[in-house]
Amino acid sequence: MAALGGDGLRLLSVSRPERQPESAALSGPGPGLCCWVSVFSCFSLACSYVGSLYVWKSELPRDHPVVIKRRFTSVLVVSSLSPLCVLLWRELTGIQPGTSLLTLMGFRLEGIFPAALLPLLLTMILFLGPLMQLSMDCPCDLTDGLKVVLAPRSWARCLTDMRWLRNQVIAPLTEELVFRACMLPMLAPCTGLGPAVFTCPLFFGVAHFHHIIEQLRFRQSSVGSIFLSAAFQFSYTAVFGAYTAFLFIRTGHLIGPVLCHSFCNYMGFPAVCAALEHPQKWLLLAGYALGVGLFLLLLQPLTDPKLYGSLPLCVLLERTGASETLLCS
Repeated sequence: MAALGGDGLRLLSVSRPERQPESAALSGPGPGLCCWVSVFSCFSLACSYVGSLYVWKSELPRDHPVVIKRRFTSVLVVSSLSPLCVLLWRELTGIQPGTSLLTLMGFRLEGIFPAALLPLLLTMILFLGPLMQLSMDCPCDLTDGLKVVLAPRSWARCLTDMRWLRNQVIAPLTEELVFRACMLPMLAPCTGLGPAVFTCPLFFGVAHFHHIIEQLRFRQSSVGSIFLSAAFQFSYTAVFGAYTAFLFIRTGHLIGPVLCHSFCNYMGFPAVCAALEHPQKWLLLAGYALGVGLFLLLLQPLTDPKLYGSLPLCVLLERTGASETLLCS
């Protein structure tokens, strides 16, 4: 090497190939085709999830235990297979996330305790008014209520209740897995994190339109009321989906969105009309306003990515050459 002299060294330094940026090393189709693959993959997941609810032919209503058990089986099968769709998407697009598939989907230990507690606390703050309303209308005092909540018999009763299991366990877990953990990693490289927060819930909202079929089938209301109810349900499920997508991106964990989903299923949509007719309506309305105000004030601090460690979706976008600073910091 020394025998080459200065000119030889300069020649070698000039001819050495430059290191390619990581995004340039990614193989696969162009950005336009990648977006089509991402959207089609998300659409296929949504159709598979909803379609799994109707593979069982039955004349029974959706709340019948037999129907719920059958749907548990099909939904759990589809949800268990949904990560394969992300793997196929990765192969078709050539995008390499830089992390394991489970980490990308929010299954990781780093920052898991704040990820489980803080988003749930934030959601409970938002529901301060409804929680006050629930406590005012509850016939038992706080001590009796805590005894009921902590009693093993109460939990045993819940775990044998098919409707409770559906609303508080299976639906939150499978819906967040499919519509957040699987869809967001596929949409984010195409749209960016910000648009993905609002695009992903559209699949979630449309997926709830299947309730129209059963309502029309069992003539539970007039046609106009059913479609009006479906439009309203689409609206608030889309808003809720955007919120849990935001939580998933900012925390990098699936557990927070699942717990918040379960809590919101338990609370239901806030009974604002009942609050307006309540004997203590002014106190309740103050609670509603205070909850919304504190929620907006604490939304950024309680979802600060510094509390949760490295964010997998932000790492993914860095590797694909995209720059995301608003949601990643």
